[in-house]
Amino acid sequence: MQERGRRAMVRGRKAAGFVGGLVLTVFLAACGGGGNETDLETLDAETIYKIGENRLANRRRGEEAVTYFAEVERLYPYSEWAKRALIMQAFAYHKDRDYENSRATAQRYIDTYPAEEDAAYAKYLLALSYYDQIDEVGRDQGLTFQALQALRAVIEEYPDSEYAKSSILKFDLAFDHLAAKEMEIGRYYLKRKHYTAAINRFRVVVENFQTTTHTPEALHRLVEAYLSLGLTDEAQTAGAILGHNFQSTVWYEDSYALLTGRGLKPEAKGDGWLAKVYRQVIKGEWL
Repeated sequence: MQERGRRAMVRGRKAAGFVGGLVLTVFLAACGGGGNETDLETLDAETIYKIGENRLANRRRGEEAVTYFAEVERLYPYSEWAKRALIMQAFAYHKDRDYENSRATAQRYIDTYPAEEDAAYAKYLLALSYYDQIDEVGRDQGLTFQALQALRAVIEEYPDSEYAKSSILKFDLAFDHLAAKEMEIGRYYLKRKHYTAAINRFRVVVENFQTTTHTPEALHRLVEAYLSLGLTDEAQTAGAILGHNFQSTVWYEDSYALLTGRGLKPEAKGDGWLAKVYRQVIKGEWL
């Protein structure tokens, strides 16, 4: 279970104190798998909430817990427990990987309680509902873009919260993921000798994802592609940028070997887009 979920439940217990553990235990034993609506209507908000907590802590899935948290909202809509139950619904859905409902519930919390402390956590859960669906590079990257937007919102709106640091890390990983997608497509085109299409993909990485781990390879692949097209100025300039920023990498070694093997050397030449990037590098305005 996520740390935030545990902390939310602990805070709930501390806020209310002891509420009759024996009554709760007896009720849980009596209702077995879930109890019925009539039974719940005889209980106060705190007791129903704690039943939900119990289900969430002791069951593999959170679906049953959601039922109890939802009942707190229904039976005691304006109570402090209803507020807590709403954020715990979002967490329980996320535990079940029901990302759509987790996102919808988190958004409902944000809309209803925008000034509450847990609004930051709700925003973070919303971002996770996108981020945790990012899988292998080959899939459509729409979710990655949505994750980046949602993570940025956490970072910008709650910079001092405990979730900002985690969001920054996940933002960087998602950003790297997008660059990896561009590299995958670029390699595909390069392998099939569609050099112009490949160059367009590697250019995106160099210009838009230059802080990621994929930049050195993108520059090397540009050397390969431009040499294949006979565009030596561009190839040499790509090699020069690579040497300036990533001289100790295997990608520079490979590019250097390719260039010198043709009697060329890494140096800025011409006035193309790479030459502009090179000038920015020398001035310290890039990377």
